[in-house]
Amino acid sequence: MAMKERLTKADEAKPWYGELPVESLYTAGIAGEKFFRSIQEKGVFLGSKCHKCNMVYVPPKIYCEQDFEKLEDYVEVADCGSLESFTCVHIGLDGKRLLEPMIVGLINLDGASTSIVHMLGETTVEELCMGMRVCAVFKPKNKREGAITDILYFKPTKQ
Repeated sequence: MAMKERLTKADEAKPWYGELPVESLYTAGIAGEKFFRSIQEKGVFLGSKCHKCNMVYVPPKIYCEQDFEKLEDYVEVADCGSLESFTCVHIGLDGKRLLEPMIVGLINLDGASTSIVHMLGETTVEELCMGMRVCAVFKPKNKREGAITDILYFKPTKQ
């Protein structure tokens, strides 16, 4: 099969060995900047609210996914919420095995319609259950940089 021929079956695809140089720059955008600045300066989560459908997006977005309304209002949401799901990660973002597994959770903060993914701490997989309450643990204010890493992790709480 020549390289330019259209594939008709999945098993006709061939692997490409080697490296492809990829460079990219990702910016947080207007909504992301407000989100990270609020965490850095106040230790507060912001969401963007759609007044048409009442969705609150955390992290905030500039357009509603439901009805395409422009989102310009930012509202504070709680730093605690419900653990929707979780998993144990053994391989880091660099593709290397972690020295110790990391627990990652899907968290729906109180007041938000959407969920965020972040690390869980001060717990074990055996102690976790879906629906349990978790709260954010932030870096000390003087160590925050305006990044997602300003949130150290979420920990279980009795709240």
